[in-house]
Amino acid sequence: MNIVVLVKQVPDTESPRKLKSDDSTLDRAAADGVINELDEYAIEEALRIKEAQGGEVTVLTMGPDKATDSIRKSLAMGADKAVHLVDDALAGSDALQTSYAIQQALGRTGFDLVILGSESTDARTGVLAAMLAERLGVPQVSLANKVEIDGSSIKAQRVTDYGFDRVEATLPAVVSVVEKINEPRYPSFKGIMAAKKKPVETLGIADAGIDAAQVGLANAATEVVDFAEAPPRAQGQIVTDEGDGGVKIAEFLASKKFV
Repeated sequence: MNIVVLVKQVPDTESPRKLKSDDSTLDRAAADGVINELDEYAIEEALRIKEAQGGEVTVLTMGPDKATDSIRKSLAMGADKAVHLVDDALAGSDALQTSYAIQQALGRTGFDLVILGSESTDARTGVLAAMLAERLGVPQVSLANKVEIDGSSIKAQRVTDYGFDRVEATLPAVVSVVEKINEPRYPSFKGIMAAKKKPVETLGIADAGIDAAQVGLANAATEVVDFAEAPPRAQGQIVTDEGDGGVKIAEFLASKKFV
């Protein structure tokens, strides 16, 4: 089975995230880059499917040169190889353009199953899986917390507000997963050393057959109109309990219309 996992490098959520004043895009140099957390669950699920079904796991990422750090971690976890889509022309691409670029790259790698996290911690659009499945003309299974493969059939539990749905589709397909699906493994020392020898193919837009007029900030279908830094957190109100602490707290909550 040819399994492709989409991995995105994002700013560490423990670091402050900033937008650049000149073009309103994310300042990726302002924070350390890490694998999008939900994509680690996608990697783990791909590895489990491979262990049960056989086949190969390819990591595909679109991002700047520094995204190689996330590629190496993915390979250290157990992925077999990687494809890095990197080109200055891709900078500033929105979700619609990203789905197009990845579609083109998947045309080179081929796939039976594409797995990715349900959203990224930087953009949080949660729309890439649906856009990609539409472009590829294959079924989409979204928000999965359980996946089973049986021949050419894929069955999943899809998380909903009221519990979950049981859904079934045929391969090839695109699946987005949530954090409750598994527990990602840590790269072992052996895996880290092995990752250094695993193949990583680097593609520019010409290599992937991507039309430059359909990607990049200048051609994006969406834009950031305005933004402002979050105000500093205000100092909290300290309630000293002198026998009437409960009353003071109740009055405070009532003044904020919480009760």
